[in-house]
Amino acid sequence: MRVRLAGATTLALLLITGLAFAQRGGFGDFDTPTGRPVPSAGGPYDGRFAFVRLTYDTLPGGYWYRGQPAWSHGYPTSELNLLEILKSITIVDADRETKALSLEDPAIFDYPVLYIIEVSWWRITDAEARNLRAFLDKGGFVIVDDFKTAEWRGGRGWAQFADNMSRVIPDAQFVDLDVSHPIFHQFFTIGSLDIFPQAYNAGRPIFRGLYEDNDPSKRLRMFVCYNTDISQFWEWSGRGFRPIDDTNEAYKLGVNAIIYGLTH
Repeated sequence: MRVRLAGATTLALLLITGLAFAQRGGFGDFDTPTGRPVPSAGGPYDGRFAFVRLTYDTLPGGYWYRGQPAWSHGYPTSELNLLEILKSITIVDADRETKALSLEDPAIFDYPVLYIIEVSWWRITDAEARNLRAFLDKGGFVIVDDFKTAEWRGGRGWAQFADNMSRVIPDAQFVDLDVSHPIFHQFFTIGSLDIFPQAYNAGRPIFRGLYEDNDPSKRLRMFVCYNTDISQFWEWSGRGFRPIDDTNEAYKLGVNAIIYGLTH
């Protein structure tokens, strides 16, 4: 897949246009009438890139505002806003209809990129573990975001995710990524990892990866945004709660991660 670089100025202009559109309600409703998320598998696979968010059984303590489970935070506003940017600045033919699927659903194998958040509240099942291993072995790519430390609301932080992944790939070794990794240069060139703003977290965001066969010379299979919540900036970009410059950086990272997943 070929992509063309758009400069930061172009992204900023698109964001300003997109923000005005979102403030008029153009990106859909922030809440469902009941306040509860309604997962949707959308239509059948048609060859276009589809943003697929994973649902899961949420651990106690992971149900927050209006009883929403941890997997659903920002759904579907975050991905709708990101898709608007992706379609505007790349040649990726993206489906505007988002999808929310369980790892137990065989439909996940129709899509090359999966997205999951708040994994410190994720209780993995045996079927999810088997399917996730098969998905990764087939060349799939997983983006993990909105992943807070154990100090946040009494969650288990990295330990819960590590326990889950030990059931998927027992010898999995997650390593810290630095700015030289290709994922930070796929579409936008990200020159520093210290520039990413924080929405609710404190300290420096940590970016980790899982390589095929734990070999850094091979394909990155999972990209983990830890101690940060990049999607918060996508979600709130239409409400003026976050500075445009900060939101730009969050969108750049989202676009880069998707392009990497589609081309590797």
